[in-house]
Amino acid sequence: MTLNQPILNRLATHADLPGILRLQDANLRDNLTEEQQAQGFVTTPFTTAQLEQLIALTGLYVADQGGQIQGYTMSAGWDYFAQWPIFPFMIERLQRRQLFGTAITASNSFQYGPVCVAASLRGTGTFPRLFEAMRLDLAARFPVGITFINRTNRLSYGAHTKTLGMTVVEQFEFMDREYWALAFDTSRSVLKRTPT
Repeated sequence: MTLNQPILNRLATHADLPGILRLQDANLRDNLTEEQQAQGFVTTPFTTAQLEQLIALTGLYVADQGGQIQGYTMSAGWDYFAQWPIFPFMIERLQRRQLFGTAITASNSFQYGPVCVAASLRGTGTFPRLFEAMRLDLAARFPVGITFINRTNRLSYGAHTKTLGMTVVEQFEFMDREYWALAFDTSRSVLKRTPT
């Protein structure tokens, strides 16, 4: 693989799982020093079985550069994410909120994330293009997308609010950690914004 090969953003297949797990492991908060965490991290480790479920739900996307997985993102309805306690807690709170006049509900919204891009490709536009591939697929089913970010992950917060233009709709605490909950209108493209 050479770095000048184009990146293909697409739905993941079972053949991508080793690359996704390698990238996850390299960016998992528990595996990073405090200094490394300042460059961004993912907090939730997904197992092979959980990733296989996402593939079956067509909710796992990858940035593939010549067969090398350089990024991934996940998306699914709240039923899938209910296996982690933070998600039922979050959607219960968010159902009291609105995004651009649309009431957020468990049926008209989905959970996006985590998202992870290889450190060498951050700031190259890889992240918004990967997000856009996912958004285009989900827009026909859901008008609202939701995500959450650990408040210590400033890099991710900037990428989601500045690069993607997401709106903070809630701040909450869960298991002694503080988070932002963000929402986005799935009908709006992010590619007109400046890539970060």
